[in-house]
Amino acid sequence: MKKILLFTLSIFVGLYSFSQGQIDNGDMESWSSNDEPDNWNSFLSANGTWSAFAGDQCEPSSETRPGSNGTKSCRIFSNAVLGTVANGNVTLGRIHMGSTNPNSSDNYNKTVTGNSNFSQALTDKPDSIVYWVKFTPNGGNGNARMKATLHTDYDYRDPEDASSSSAVVATAVDNYPSTQGSWERHSIAFNYSGPATDNAYILVTFTTNEFGGQGNDNDEVLIDDIELIYNSNNIDNLISSDDINVSIDNFTNQIYFNSKIDLNGVYKVYNSVGQIVQSGEISNTVCFEKEPGIYFVHLNAYNKVYAFEIFKN
Repeated sequence: MKKILLFTLSIFVGLYSFSQGQIDNGDMESWSSNDEPDNWNSFLSANGTWSAFAGDQCEPSSETRPGSNGTKSCRIFSNAVLGTVANGNVTLGRIHMGSTNPNSSDNYNKTVTGNSNFSQALTDKPDSIVYWVKFTPNGGNGNARMKATLHTDYDYRDPEDASSSSAVVATAVDNYPSTQGSWERHSIAFNYSGPATDNAYILVTFTTNEFGGQGNDNDEVLIDDIELIYNSNNIDNLISSDDINVSIDNFTNQIYFNSKIDLNGVYKVYNSVGQIVQSGEISNTVCFEKEPGIYFVHLNAYNKVYAFEIFKN
């Protein structure tokens, strides 16, 4: 597949420096064909003994998440052949089809570090991964799955083998049930438990079921607007407080500052790549008429920076 080069935004705001990598084509808008989104791979670009029998289980959809400015999402779906279910699967790596047994260790997704078509470089350390999904199981009760792994300069595979496990820096896993016909925004924190510490790549996979070969024919997941979130924005004294709450009313476009203590200072609102989009003196409410998306509100008071996340729809 066509590979869009990884970009890194370096933005200097005041005394703070931001350098935050994102997943290429995370909004699923770019498709060089009607088979796979650019920078992502499905069964059509798989390798392995049984790759010649792969079906087309990935396609663009004109249905987008609420508030989106885009026109496309990614649709993956399962396919049952002779009683065996092949889960819908789209990944930043490459699918390896080594067995007709869905649970075989010969079936996995893999970062191919020597091939930019099947790898996504990332050396930054995001706090979480955010995405929109609409999961419609075809009569079953199983969970769909998202897994993101930050790993070293190694051909990491998912599910993991022993060597892959030692290459893990952080993981974010989401096994989620039917979204009941609606889009949902999911925010999953990365767990930096290692054992490795220095990541070079990220492998992200979406599947229609958390277990290989489970689910039903034509289970469907729509995927849109995948984004890596860097909550800290590299500010060392960023903290939270139970005495302060920041919220947004999306009907009135008002941000509310509620506090048990007297707040005197300034606020700054950052977008997801670290740009200041609004600032001013702290008051009870402020008008916030910006594009839909994730924003971070910082309150500078008492020589501290209090941080909060809001979602504008």
